[in-house]
Amino acid sequence: MTDETPRLTEAPARKALGQHFLFDPDILRRTALASGPVEGRTVIEVGPGPGGLTRALLNEGVGKLICVEADERFASALETWPEAANGRLRVYQRDARKINWISIIEESGGSLPAMIVANLPYNVGTPLLVDWLKTGDWRGEMALMFQKEVAERIVAGPGTPHYGRLAVLTHAVCDAHIAFTLPPGAFKPPPKVDSAVAVLTPLAPDRRFADLDTLEKVSTAAFGQRRKMLRASLKALAKTRGIDATTWLESCNIDPTARAETLTQDEFRALAETLAKA
Repeated sequence: MTDETPRLTEAPARKALGQHFLFDPDILRRTALASGPVEGRTVIEVGPGPGGLTRALLNEGVGKLICVEADERFASALETWPEAANGRLRVYQRDARKINWISIIEESGGSLPAMIVANLPYNVGTPLLVDWLKTGDWRGEMALMFQKEVAERIVAGPGTPHYGRLAVLTHAVCDAHIAFTLPPGAFKPPPKVDSAVAVLTPLAPDRRFADLDTLEKVSTAAFGQRRKMLRASLKALAKTRGIDATTWLESCNIDPTARAETLTQDEFRALAETLAKA
């Protein structure tokens, strides 16, 4: 570990940015490698903070590391690292929610597909993930630290308590599992909940579902009133396309009295496909 990291650790976390920092070298290495070897790869890290995971990724042989950090304290400090001077590390002081990812990968001289490995700020993790799920072939494997409950919602399957819109969108384009969990005490400052690293691996092109925007509309409507039967929860969405919800469901061989948490990925895809054609 270089001299830069200890100095950065003195900077306090900012609650408004959802910052919770990791310093344990073993945990940082496990996170860096959770989605597979990073040697020679282009990797994106969002919210590097004091640079613990950044250093772990560089130590594991990342070819090009692109860090996006909204906090000027950490962005400026990371730019002084030797790897920034030689071009292996590229630092952007920006809001990750407003990034054109393809542009910064090209600008940085990165290669595709780019991995994403990050201890995500809690307040932006879910919207960032949804945006990344909807992107094209530039995105490769992801290893992302979330609050444990969010990670469980990402990997959940039908009939489980955490199954919802996020799982439907995730499994439309990725396989997903939880690599490991961490207690609050692993972080500084400690959050109020456990955390977990979710690993998402892109599906083969012929297994991916292309129309995630329509899939998101269907799953949002279905789970928005999850205690209701599908014919009721999807009624308003069906009406916007001039179709009857019961007829729509039956055309997909889905029981109109079923509830959203029972539907499989294939059934959600069927609903999205038929809605798009309506």
